[in-house]
Amino acid sequence: MKLKINKYITIAFLTVLSTSCSDSFLEEKKNYGSVDDSFYESQERATAYINNVYFDYYSAFKSPGQILVGSYTDVYSKMTEEIGGIQPLINPTITYTNAADGSAYYGGKLEDKINNYPYNRIRDCNAFITDIDVKGATLDKTFRDQAKGQMYYLRAVQYFDLMRVYGGVPIVTEIQTPSTDDQSIKLPRATVTQVVEQIVKDLDMAASLLPRNWTTEYGRVTKGAALAVKSRVLLTYASPLFNKNWDTSTERWNAALQAGLAAETELSGAGYGLYGNSAKDWQNMFALGNNAFCSEAITTQLLSTNNTNLGVNNSWEKGIRLISQGGTGALEAPKEMIDLFPMDNGARPTTANGYNSFLFFIKRDPRFYRTFAFSGVKWDYKESAKPVVWAYRWLDGSNKPYYSDSNNETSPALVRKMTDVTATNASSFQYSGNDILEYRYAELLLNIAESYAALGQTGNAVAYLGRIRNRVGISSANNYGIGTLSDKYAAIEAVLYERRVELAYEGKRYWDVQRWMLYDNAGLPGTTGGTVTKLGLTPINGTQRTGNYLQYKNTATNADPLAAARASISADPDSANFQTQLTALATFYTDNFIFVAPPTPMDNVNNAAVKIKFNPNYYIMGLQNTVLSQNPWLKQTIGWKDASGGDGDYNYQE
Repeated sequence: MKLKINKYITIAFLTVLSTSCSDSFLEEKKNYGSVDDSFYESQERATAYINNVYFDYYSAFKSPGQILVGSYTDVYSKMTEEIGGIQPLINPTITYTNAADGSAYYGGKLEDKINNYPYNRIRDCNAFITDIDVKGATLDKTFRDQAKGQMYYLRAVQYFDLMRVYGGVPIVTEIQTPSTDDQSIKLPRATVTQVVEQIVKDLDMAASLLPRNWTTEYGRVTKGAALAVKSRVLLTYASPLFNKNWDTSTERWNAALQAGLAAETELSGAGYGLYGNSAKDWQNMFALGNNAFCSEAITTQLLSTNNTNLGVNNSWEKGIRLISQGGTGALEAPKEMIDLFPMDNGARPTTANGYNSFLFFIKRDPRFYRTFAFSGVKWDYKESAKPVVWAYRWLDGSNKPYYSDSNNETSPALVRKMTDVTATNASSFQYSGNDILEYRYAELLLNIAESYAALGQTGNAVAYLGRIRNRVGISSANNYGIGTLSDKYAAIEAVLYERRVELAYEGKRYWDVQRWMLYDNAGLPGTTGGTVTKLGLTPINGTQRTGNYLQYKNTATNADPLAAARASISADPDSANFQTQLTALATFYTDNFIFVAPPTPMDNVNNAAVKIKFNPNYYIMGLQNTVLSQNPWLKQTIGWKDASGGDGDYNYQE
């Protein structure tokens, strides 16, 4: 792959680059990863090295639901209540235990060709950290320090994602020469504790070297970013998946809390914080355009509207816009997500609190209207003369279905979050330049709230949750609708609930489910199992994501029976009369529509309805056959078979 450095916007954390260097970084790699010493002869060439490492990490990061650096798959985001559709790891008709079925994320062995695998990316970081002060000794010290800071940060986030997939992995911090005889390079799988210690060490080093802000290169990682990721890492380490003593020991929770508070202090001092003071601001921060600074974006994937192969565009807008708007088809919200968001006073959406699941849009959390679109509400784009969404169906006398505006949708609510109301459909939204806010300040506040909750400091947890809700206009009454939390378990559940709402569709939900083991209470022999019952939750296993057609009550011809009646309906979230408009819309729904289950359920195998089944050995994946056969000293994970068919004995909770 050629180094793309002429003029492009690359990744998370990187701004527009312009350089005259024309070397192919990957083609100059020698001996499985080392590079020509000339890369350290000038700041321009050293920067080219750094930029290519960023590119390898983040060039595939084009949609907010994609997770895992380097690969950016969205499969994990499709295994929670956010999106319907059975994926392999939640398919009840399949069981994975063999090494052949383990995760491929680890990658393969180093070869003459350079593959973009985790340990190749780590090797690039190691090489630069080792060489920059020696081979680049004539370069400016501040430049060298900031360059190393970026490499320490990148190495840390790669190890963190390896940890989230596999638990402990071999820790390599120096350049190794592949060999079949050198025993010193046959590193075993480290414990999770050892991996966390290495990650924290790297992030602390990064924080000591990185600037508070970049004056001309917005998007590169900062000191605050390193500290914020440390908070994320230590919160994961304190959580039940890796912490058998999560409920009895406070040591890890205290460490996570102190990391979060330190990151908050640093970032606040550097000009970061919650963006705006309204739900409209909350919506707009995801689409500021032109790679503009966003005070909430701790780490950001900067993207481009460039329509050449030098541009990295955001695929989210195109992927979730309606057919009638010029997109490829909507992202249908399961009923479970529609029914999740609080009421407008912050209370849970229950019948006792006035919630009506048919008139689901009445008196909801202000974020609801910025997360979802639905029939009768405006969802603008640049060319639209008719911005009101209509996605219902009707049947003729022979039960043949027809769809309004060609929108065949099996949910009455469609995801609109993180789209741009000024986006153009001239190319079907293909060249969206919306930046992805990979780590928001709101998530940091939620990390702190969770640490307080786990420590039993419920008042402090509520205070941080209140800051999240206050920003979007929820009243402070009754603790912003949260009420009085009875104990730490209720507080933890309240934080996890808020994360589901505030961070919906941002690629975060699976990691919360994983680290709290929320699919079921079951655990593997030798581990502590899930926490579902203790937190008062319902296991995800055994549930289904539910779809419904919004269907016209009566039969009709092939002509839209509501074409005339709907012309007067338009509910605009930005209007001062929005609630009045929603009341009129409710009358329109009551008079004209019913919900009808689709013939093919959201969750199905071969068109037959199934329920989610995630087995406990999937929380931490097994190593694949290729890895184990090439590295026979590596232990297989418990719950998985090794390359010979024996039981794995690597316990990630030890």
